[in-house]
Amino acid sequence: MVLVVGIFSYQISKSVIKTKVADASHETIVQATDKIDFLLENMENISVQIMSDDTIADNMTKFKDKALTQFDRLQTGQLVGNRLKSYVLSNAKIADINIIPFAADVTDTYRSTTTLKDETFKAPWFEEVKKADGKAIWLPTSKAGYVTSPNSFALGRVLRNIKSGSVEGILIVEIKVTALKDALGVVSIGEGSEIAIISADNNVIYSDKTDDIESKYAIDVAANVASTGNDSANFDATKNGEHFLTVYDPIQKSGWLIAGAVPVGELVKDAKKISNLMYVMVFVSMLLAVLVGYMAIRMIARPLVAVRNLMMEGARGNLTVRTKDTGRQDEIGQLSASFNQMMEQITNLVSQTTVSAQEVLDTAAELSDASKKTAQSAKEIAVATEEIAGGASSLAVEAERGSDLTGSITQKVNHVVEANAQMEAAAAEVQLASRKGTAYMSELITKTGTTEEMTRSMVEKVEKLQESTSSIRKILDMLNNITKQTNILSLNATIEAARAGAAGKGFMVVADEIRKLADQSKQSIDVVAQITDRIQTEMQETVAVLSKAYPIFQEQIVSVKDADEIFKQVQSQMDGFADQLKEVTDSVQQLRDSQAVLSDAMSNVSAVAQQSSATSEEVASLSSEQLSISGGLVRLSEKLEDLSNSLKESLSKFSI
Repeated sequence: MVLVVGIFSYQISKSVIKTKVADASHETIVQATDKIDFLLENMENISVQIMSDDTIADNMTKFKDKALTQFDRLQTGQLVGNRLKSYVLSNAKIADINIIPFAADVTDTYRSTTTLKDETFKAPWFEEVKKADGKAIWLPTSKAGYVTSPNSFALGRVLRNIKSGSVEGILIVEIKVTALKDALGVVSIGEGSEIAIISADNNVIYSDKTDDIESKYAIDVAANVASTGNDSANFDATKNGEHFLTVYDPIQKSGWLIAGAVPVGELVKDAKKISNLMYVMVFVSMLLAVLVGYMAIRMIARPLVAVRNLMMEGARGNLTVRTKDTGRQDEIGQLSASFNQMMEQITNLVSQTTVSAQEVLDTAAELSDASKKTAQSAKEIAVATEEIAGGASSLAVEAERGSDLTGSITQKVNHVVEANAQMEAAAAEVQLASRKGTAYMSELITKTGTTEEMTRSMVEKVEKLQESTSSIRKILDMLNNITKQTNILSLNATIEAARAGAAGKGFMVVADEIRKLADQSKQSIDVVAQITDRIQTEMQETVAVLSKAYPIFQEQIVSVKDADEIFKQVQSQMDGFADQLKEVTDSVQQLRDSQAVLSDAMSNVSAVAQQSSATSEEVASLSSEQLSISGGLVRLSEKLEDLSNSLKESLSKFSI
């Protein structure tokens, strides 16, 4: 703006100065033209006086008288010559006055000089004067002169005798070129200017530089007159590579032009002060713009670049980065404080999530161990149940054999005693296995309860973890709002920079950096949002898995309790079976007397053996189901452990 205003002011000042100088110069040239016209008019008046002089007319008529002697003719010519010299002596501007005959061979007409060359009668100006037939013709300056006087200009006209009316020849009044200088005086149109009188064909008639006389004027004034049709005006021209303001005006008597040329540089040298002041102001403005740009970079761009770099570092997972407290209360200071607050909250959330993930991982490991132990116990219960079933089957076989041998008990008492001993041993084994199964079932109930509590705790921790991820979501929403506000700030800064024009270009760069920073912040927030969504999705899957596993645990507890009741019934029945074996032992002693009682007892033993076999098969079925549930629990624990490891791996990207 300073440059435009300066150039505009300089051009206006230059135009005004040129116009004023042109007007003043034109007025000066017009005054000089009037002086030259006055000089030429005086010279024409002198020529008229010569033509009307009685002495000259009488003697020129007498000179043509053929009756005159040579002496009288010589005296008559001297009288004419002396009269002409008197006119020359009476006016210092006149160099000489001569009368030239129409042709070189004319002898009956007076001539003032005999030194004329034949070229004089053939010269263009001579013919021009003859054709004018008495009208005054002004001849331009000639260094060689026209008749007798070098460096002179002349007035030529046909000379007629006022008394006889005959043509006597051509009157040539040669005028000193200094007369033009004296008439112009000290005319000047400006410093370094030059004044010249030029002819219609642009030849120099008068100039301060005598070498320029008779040569073409350096500025083609005649061409401008011909093109514009204005014989008094001013125009711009170039002379020797320099720009000139040229002013001209016609001399009415001769048709010549007085031209004045002044260098434009000299005219507008005072206006150059405006130009120089403009360049100084432009330089000062540039320094101020650089200073403002430097201050903007130092106060805005650098802090924004630092925050951008820290956010990029945070986007790569390093949550330990923080901005330095500059104590600023502007938007940059608020942005730095918001960044630190954001990183603190993200760090806390990641820390809480890491701790929760570690707890989930530990709980999953414990649950996996408990599930494996439960599966191992279920396998042992299944083995014990198979042993019970085998014992019950053996008991049933022996009971049937005892029933078959009742009819021949007398012959086979010894065999019955041996069978009784085997039954006591088998009953002892069944009783031992039943007690062992009861103990295993009690331990299984205890571990199943522990597993249920751990699962419930895991569900609660996962729900807390979901709440933490929801908090992360809220913070991300807050960061999105900060990003939007930053975009609005960038837009406002761009608008203000556009209003400031060229001075606001540096601030516009700063506004663009703010916008880029907001875009990078949004990208970082989107990355954190994606990670948070993945964590929340995995938590939801974990909750879903635990929700499915929890009813299975409850069913397992019910099944284990039922199996425990069955084992207790088996133990109770096996205790009764042992008592019955004792009674059988007593009955064997009383066999002969109590065969009928023995037969009934054997029937009862057979029924009990069948019931024991059925109970053992049911326990075996429950043990298989328990083993399947334990396997499913192990798989769920492994899946929970995998999810916990995945969560821990995702959180390991952050450095806190």
